[in-house]
Amino acid sequence: MDHKSDHQKEKTETARGQKNPAGLNQDVPAASAAEFLPATPGEMQARGWQQADFVIVSGDAYVDHPSFGVAIIGRLLESQGFRVVVLAQPDAANHRDFRLFGRPKYAFLVSAGNIDSMVAHYTAAKKRRSDDAYTPGNKGGRRPDRAVTVYTRMLKQAYPQCPVIIGGIEASLRRFAHYDYWTDQVRPSVLADCGADLLIFGMGERQVTEIARRFEAGLEVTGMRDIPGVCYTLEQEEKGLPAGLPEKYLLCPGLQKVSAEARAYCEAARLQQDEQDAVRGQALVQEQNPGVFLVQNPPAAPLEQAELDAVFALPFARMYHPMYEAQGGVKAIEEVEFSLMHNRGCYGGCNFCAITLHQGRQVRSRSHESVLAEAQGFLTNPRFKGYIHDVGGPTANFRGPSCRKQLKAGVCKNRLCLSPKPCPNLVVDHSDYFKLLRQLRRLPGVKKVFIRSGIRYDYLLLDRKGSFLEELCRHHVSGQLKVAPEHCSDRVLALMGKPSIRIFEDFAKRFYQASKKAGLEQYLVPYLMSSHPGATVEDALEMAMFLKRHDLRPEQVQDFYPTPGTISTAMFYTGLDPYTLKPVYVPKSMAEKQLQRLLLQYYKPENHPAIRQALIRMGKKELIGYGPNCLVPPDHRGPAGASRSKGKAAAGADGPRAGTKGPLGRTKASAGKGKAAAGTSRNASRGGSKTAPSGARPGGSPVKAPVTKKAKAAKGWAVAKAKPEKKRGGRRG
Repeated sequence: MDHKSDHQKEKTETARGQKNPAGLNQDVPAASAAEFLPATPGEMQARGWQQADFVIVSGDAYVDHPSFGVAIIGRLLESQGFRVVVLAQPDAANHRDFRLFGRPKYAFLVSAGNIDSMVAHYTAAKKRRSDDAYTPGNKGGRRPDRAVTVYTRMLKQAYPQCPVIIGGIEASLRRFAHYDYWTDQVRPSVLADCGADLLIFGMGERQVTEIARRFEAGLEVTGMRDIPGVCYTLEQEEKGLPAGLPEKYLLCPGLQKVSAEARAYCEAARLQQDEQDAVRGQALVQEQNPGVFLVQNPPAAPLEQAELDAVFALPFARMYHPMYEAQGGVKAIEEVEFSLMHNRGCYGGCNFCAITLHQGRQVRSRSHESVLAEAQGFLTNPRFKGYIHDVGGPTANFRGPSCRKQLKAGVCKNRLCLSPKPCPNLVVDHSDYFKLLRQLRRLPGVKKVFIRSGIRYDYLLLDRKGSFLEELCRHHVSGQLKVAPEHCSDRVLALMGKPSIRIFEDFAKRFYQASKKAGLEQYLVPYLMSSHPGATVEDALEMAMFLKRHDLRPEQVQDFYPTPGTISTAMFYTGLDPYTLKPVYVPKSMAEKQLQRLLLQYYKPENHPAIRQALIRMGKKELIGYGPNCLVPPDHRGPAGASRSKGKAAAGADGPRAGTKGPLGRTKASAGKGKAAAGTSRNASRGGSKTAPSGARPGGSPVKAPVTKKAKAAKGWAVAKAKPEKKRGGRRG
């Protein structure tokens, strides 16, 4: 049976029992509230508690699954004997919800949720999103903008004397003075802005364990400022630096300076990235508002394998709280309920990625026994249909540190493990991951084990054994494999921290060869990014021609999103590369950003008018037409939108004809005789249009139109009876 059949069967079997967006089976009883941490006052009272030790306040709905940080922290504290309740998505309009559980014995723990609240609410074009996968019923609007700040201020008003400790991705990435894309200005540290007592950055298990232990021992929150992986603020009593600073530290340029000077912002960004290492990282100090200083301690050490195993062995219900059932469930559970996270951290070094400043570059992985035990738990779940959706993490095919020396010396400053060239000390070995996947496939009741996290293909190609790619293609691709070339311009890729496009081309050829050898028809789904710092419209045009040449039709293109805490965001704000201080071109106007995105989706008819106009402005009229080297067809409408000629059209410049394949991409022709080729590109396999291309005869042969005088003059084929191109609404960023 080929993978296409497996993938279709998986979708069919999963859909049979769906009754809501989260895919719960009608025949499966809803989870009992007793399986979860208390999330209502009634549930707390049912346990006989008069007071909680910790109240976790979250911007997400409560989903008790190890993919959700709130669930991990809550279950970890519970395992240590503490009474923990979850206040999910409180109404921030007043104090009522914040008083539901009363004052906790020790502290409120505040998180915006799994995603920065501004990213959750707005697209890269700053348009408000209407949906929210982390909210019941997939409806937006249940958490405030800048949720950490809003929640903390409300709690401090309601309980002025109670400690508030913030954490999660929003707090972690906004811990320093940072450029804020939504207001287009530099904002102070979220800790100084919201008035919390401590900030936990990174993965917080070590920090929260030590904080809870010290609270239980009777210490005040001010006695916790030496814990690795936390930030705190100090106020200046006299001129100069405040008292109480660590013995050793590095001074970052302050808020006022980084707001006014591009080079100062770059220096701060570089320091923050370079010191994000638990082995050699130093404390950092940065002045925020005048007289208020942020102190960041060195990062907490990543969990070792036994510790990581213990976290994933906690008694998660692996589902959203049953109180959301009537509202349609929580959509975010869909992809992760039957997925396995086997690692943490990433040494890929993509400059636009926030993982470096949050999880760090040292990779840690779970034991085979831990991952297998979690998978075996799927087998008793009535919703499990035999398909493990993913065995991954930040990067699926990383299982350990990038080199041996970093365990003692830490990760290197000022250089990346894979870019621009792989480090000679890089350890390349897929054997452990290989073995884990094989063990999972052998579990009784498991039909397929897919990999849907990103594969770092440049790392994969460095494996001289070469057997992993064959194994991947034969057993672990659900018809499509996600990879992230991002762009084709090597200059832009270097600014992204990504490998040369030639490496992607090499990988794609090997992927299709391995798929063919396995007797499978499979496709690559490339992640592409437009408008990254350094990318011009000319670069986007180069990318469009690359995509057309290789028959790659991306369904989605991500505009660069300047999120806090990344090197790429520093480039966007300053126009400089933080490591070289050389100028970097930055596309900032919405018009240019939109055009770059449209060019990468050149094949869509609704994009053709804008692309034609751009090509004319750029002096690239030769790319308008129906020839093999043309990008878009000419405008076939008359002044009133009438057709300029009669006859049927040949397959146009917007893509290859039915049944053809490019050097990297492949189109899918119909297997049945006498039928039009359905889904002539990988679009079809990704849920795109499955209609035959313009001018395709049954069987996929193109129809040539008669050559008219106007067509001859235009040196291209005329299109008959063409409908006016419709304008469609914008997509999410």
